[in-house]
Amino acid sequence: MQALRKRHLTSSQSIYFLLLLTVVILICMMMLMVFVWSPSNFEEDQFRFSRSINTNEIVTIHTTQQIKTLPRDTSCTFHTCLEVYQCGYNDETKISVYVYPIKSFEDENSEELTLSRSKEFDEILQAITDSDFYTSDPNTACLFIPSVDMLNQNNLNLKNVGRILASLQWWKDGSNHLLFNMVAGSSPDFHSVVEVDTGRAVIAGSGFSSLSYRRIFDVSIPMFNPLVSGLQLPVYSNNHAKRYLLISSQLGLHQEYLQVLRQLHEEDDQFLLLNTCPHHQKPWNYTQRCHNSKIYNYPHVLQNSTFCLVLRGSRLGQPALSDAMQAGCIPVVVADGYVMPFSEVLDWTRAAVEVREDDLADIIKIIKTYSPERIQQMQKQVKFYYDKYFSSLKAIALTTLQIINDRVFPYAGKSYEYWNDIPKSNVVQNPLFLPLSPPKSQGFTAVILTFDRLESLFQVIKRVAKVPSLAKVVVVWNNQNKAAPPMSSWPYIGKPIKVIQTKKNKLSNRFVPYDEIETECILALDDDIIMLTDDEVEFGYEVWREFPDRLVGFPSRLHLWDNSTQKWKYESEWTNEISMVLTGAAFYHKYFSYLYTNSMPGNMKLWVDDHMNCEDIAMNFLMANMTGKAPIKVTPRKKFKCPQCVNNEMLSADLTHMVERSECINKFTSIYNTMPLKSIEFRADPVLYKDNYPGILKKFNDVGSL
Repeated sequence: MQALRKRHLTSSQSIYFLLLLTVVILICMMMLMVFVWSPSNFEEDQFRFSRSINTNEIVTIHTTQQIKTLPRDTSCTFHTCLEVYQCGYNDETKISVYVYPIKSFEDENSEELTLSRSKEFDEILQAITDSDFYTSDPNTACLFIPSVDMLNQNNLNLKNVGRILASLQWWKDGSNHLLFNMVAGSSPDFHSVVEVDTGRAVIAGSGFSSLSYRRIFDVSIPMFNPLVSGLQLPVYSNNHAKRYLLISSQLGLHQEYLQVLRQLHEEDDQFLLLNTCPHHQKPWNYTQRCHNSKIYNYPHVLQNSTFCLVLRGSRLGQPALSDAMQAGCIPVVVADGYVMPFSEVLDWTRAAVEVREDDLADIIKIIKTYSPERIQQMQKQVKFYYDKYFSSLKAIALTTLQIINDRVFPYAGKSYEYWNDIPKSNVVQNPLFLPLSPPKSQGFTAVILTFDRLESLFQVIKRVAKVPSLAKVVVVWNNQNKAAPPMSSWPYIGKPIKVIQTKKNKLSNRFVPYDEIETECILALDDDIIMLTDDEVEFGYEVWREFPDRLVGFPSRLHLWDNSTQKWKYESEWTNEISMVLTGAAFYHKYFSYLYTNSMPGNMKLWVDDHMNCEDIAMNFLMANMTGKAPIKVTPRKKFKCPQCVNNEMLSADLTHMVERSECINKFTSIYNTMPLKSIEFRADPVLYKDNYPGILKKFNDVGSL
């Protein structure tokens, strides 16, 4: 308005000018997607595929030619529309992908039926043909990818493209075909899926809604933004001070949203609302945004904000999501029904804030509830997701193929940790280097820590002796004032029992890698865990053999962030979510005993021994930091109490015990300079343990429910 006053325009002229400018901006925004995904201007022969799929062949499709096309089958599922048997032509657990040779399609008048391919589509084809998924033999292919550019629906003649697809040699009804699309729908409806007759083909699209997305069949991909993808943004540390809490930088937002955002901007100066630059010569310049008369470079300005708003536009999928992630800004996604990119494998609760459109007015309040520690974790996760899955069309294409590959070969699929955990430069993900499960014949060694509770100790030994896989019992006698009884008084169990007299009463003694432990697997036991059955222990050992780099056990606990104290808290309530398994009854690999004894960071061992507490929490920290993985709880049993023990004999009966446990978590976090514990909602139970089948059909019958 200041610029208009300087020109001394009349009120009617001002209104007319603003209306005209608004129309121009809206038209520019509608054309932006066309501009971004327009066909490339370079000659096709300048893009050379390492595995040549270029041909000079011209295919003529007569306008009168009867070609049956099938509309998109909205009922498709992985089991109904993908012929999986085509994916078993090799012995590897990897799908084979065939790319159709590039041909020109014309009508009988030599008129091109499709536009030239875009540079972006050629990059996708290049990535696939260079990958290990590619095969040049269509007879052994699991997936087929047509070399028809469908990235931008605005560039397509929908009828012609449908006829071209249906004319492909292996198309049939579209089964086992994969189609990439970035911009779906057109004005005024803006459908969330490309409006071509695609039959039973899989669509990798960037704007799916929960209504159009065929779960575990289609793949939701990000909208790649070539206008900013090549920009080199400054590199800042996670401690870089941010000027703003939230930035909105999208263009062409609906007026209802803008009204809410303007009100938020007036109420909080930590919220920066950016729009086009009306006074600039090119108001649709994508790399610039304005607030009043001040110009900001885009997406650089996003680096100066903790959170970045991503609102629905005419389409659900918005390039603002990738732009924010490129700048290391936590996306705040306000788009009801939007299927987040790669949400089948990515845990977006780690990297984004999703808010209902009805709650847009409360968005500042919502993001202010996030603690500094949570924000820092989310910023790291945003960078990890962007670099690995979003940063290039190659990354997008190969991630799409890997997701489909995991569907076809689920037993060899990538784990949750592979997709979501940030690799640590100084951490070996599997320090045991075990490609296979440890041999069952070795069994496990039960290491029991005791002080002076002979009656319950002998009961524990008798119970664990019934477990078929037990190899030896090692008793760590932690009482220096009283000698262990002679071996003649110990129960006979038919397995070796070795008693080790310690020199000092320390909880860390239970994790010493004693020479008497000859097996890879250790079962750490307290001398009051008398309630476990032999079936439960044997099943726990079987689970450990599948996960030898995890802590596998029975009693579980959780760490939580306390917003009132701004500290971590130890939680012992029964929950489905866990982050620790207590070593009062847990299996682990002997390797971690060496690490605990010889490579524990800082003064953690001294802290444990001085406080006579938290040795189990320390082991959880050690293993989670080494592997980046969560522990595994087995069987539904939750109560682990010693009914015959006197309360004053039990260490955990002390009223200060829980307070100290929370102090331990915060102490260990400061030593590691991070929170390595991983929370997980997972429990391993025996097959059929809860089903009403005859006991003879079940391998583990004696499994308690509590």
